[in-house]
Amino acid sequence: MGGEITGQFSGNFHMWMTFVIIGVAIIFYAFELARLELTSLAVIVFLLLGFELIPPDAGLAGTLPDARELLSGFADPALITVLALLVIGQALIHTAALDGMASAMVTAGGSRPALLISAILVTVLLLSAFLNNTPVVVIFIPVLSALSAKLGRSVSKVMIPLSFVAILGGNLTLIGSSTNLLVAGTMAQSGAGELAFFDLAVPGGVFAVFGLLYIFFIVPSLLKDRAGMASQMTNKRGGHQFIVQVQLDANSPFLGLKSTAGMFPGLRDITVRMIQRGEQVLLPPFDDVELSEKDIMVIAATRAALSDLLTAHPQVFASHFDDLSDPSASDSASVGILSGKDQMLAEALIAPASRMAGLSLRQIRFHTRTGCIVLGIQRRERMIRESVENITLEAGDVLLILGSRADVLRLRNSRNVILMEWSATDVARTSHAQPSIAIFAGVVLLSATGAVPVILAALAGAALMIATGCINLRQASRAMDGRIIMLVAAALAMGKALGMTGGGFYLAHGLLNMMQDASPAMILSAFFLLVALMTNILSNNATAVLFTPIALSISQELGVAPMAFIMAVILGANCSFATPVGYKTNLLVMAPGHYKFADFAKTGIPLIFVLWIVFSIFAPWYYGL
Repeated sequence: MGGEITGQFSGNFHMWMTFVIIGVAIIFYAFELARLELTSLAVIVFLLLGFELIPPDAGLAGTLPDARELLSGFADPALITVLALLVIGQALIHTAALDGMASAMVTAGGSRPALLISAILVTVLLLSAFLNNTPVVVIFIPVLSALSAKLGRSVSKVMIPLSFVAILGGNLTLIGSSTNLLVAGTMAQSGAGELAFFDLAVPGGVFAVFGLLYIFFIVPSLLKDRAGMASQMTNKRGGHQFIVQVQLDANSPFLGLKSTAGMFPGLRDITVRMIQRGEQVLLPPFDDVELSEKDIMVIAATRAALSDLLTAHPQVFASHFDDLSDPSASDSASVGILSGKDQMLAEALIAPASRMAGLSLRQIRFHTRTGCIVLGIQRRERMIRESVENITLEAGDVLLILGSRADVLRLRNSRNVILMEWSATDVARTSHAQPSIAIFAGVVLLSATGAVPVILAALAGAALMIATGCINLRQASRAMDGRIIMLVAAALAMGKALGMTGGGFYLAHGLLNMMQDASPAMILSAFFLLVALMTNILSNNATAVLFTPIALSISQELGVAPMAFIMAVILGANCSFATPVGYKTNLLVMAPGHYKFADFAKTGIPLIFVLWIVFSIFAPWYYGL
């Protein structure tokens, strides 16, 4: 059946060269033998050298990819779309636009966060059956990011499951994936029949059930906590606490809170150390105390809790404790900084031999010197329970400071404090939350309805996010992960080389030659596995286009109905789980989840084999082979 094809390519040097380069690249990616970007660059360089310096075989002259084709991945529309969507997602995070939704979900989920996350993933699966799964994943990346933060869970535990369930959802209907439509079109053109809207529902539903069981119960144990270095070092959900002084005014969100059992349950992740009410000082435990205007609270909270408070209620810090010799000037300075653009929150260590050591915040006048305000003080040796302005600073104390990016970074040159640059993070620009939600909704609506191409909607949305101030150019450029750019470029170069040298045909027909005496069920099983593995090297659409004619040819030679082999192509080509470039949604979650190439291989390869076993048992029975 495939002898002619096998013979035609058995002596093709460029095909074997491509196989070797792909094999070595997969090993380097999977075992992280070099940085992902370096491996990707090496792949492109070796492919360029191989096709440029070594003359092609006479039988293949004019069919090998040139430099323009091998480098086309850098301008691939899918890559540009992903990068634009990453900018949009970062803008939503920077404006804290979806924090309210996440808080509502946490409240609704009560004490069962795992059930809440599972319900969201099932919702994504069902939506992906009828909508383009790319905008569906774009919607839920910031939602799950905010939700994970609220629940104190690692975002790396939910992002790969989000992508995987979206891919599985695409198997349920004809419009669930572009792969389905490509196969249906090729099938119709060949005269083999047409696929109905719900022809995929039963086999796709079986895949979804077993896939969800694997994703819910196996994937979380395979994924490491890939939180970024900054998140770990700043102790986002725990760690040491800062002492902060807050004065309650008529607009304070704390007014009217009452103590219960000696504590204030309304103050989440915040411990009240002291309340000064006029000349009276109240210390814990607090019995039947109701917070009122003009109370001064000394509280202890982690940086994460203070950052959340700053995002939700910046007015709480308007009456900060810096420059207390001139309270009116202090308040004016605080309001100016709190309402400014490009704010940064950072930590600064009181240096040994610092001129600030031995002085109080009242005496230092930190804002006058630096342009930043001090939000809190961290002292690890002992508990502080006194008014913050009376604390005498010591070498080793850590100040939590807020200021413009320029003012914060200027502290690099200070001899009195040591700026811990890894701790510097942008403060959410909540004033731009509504514009960012409106832009995001427009992008999703235009993409989901097909009114404009997804790439156009994504680029327009990213441009509007920058133009309206929801995110600046520096933040936008940081959102565009360089690993993704190089990985996509290398993957498309390998796919182009494999396709144009005939490697895909060689593998397919070589497999069939080895199984000439096997039953149709065994050939179907092997064919599905080959398609499922190839789709993670080629793109899913390229795999569908390549293997649909082969599927029709096999079914004809075996004398069986083509539907089983057509389903093998569709379901196999949608098994894009093992690499981040296998499917667009994998690329989308790679940066937010802080993933490495190996994370996809570790979780995706077992899923492919689970689905292969399911298909091998179910499909022959269902299609009567």
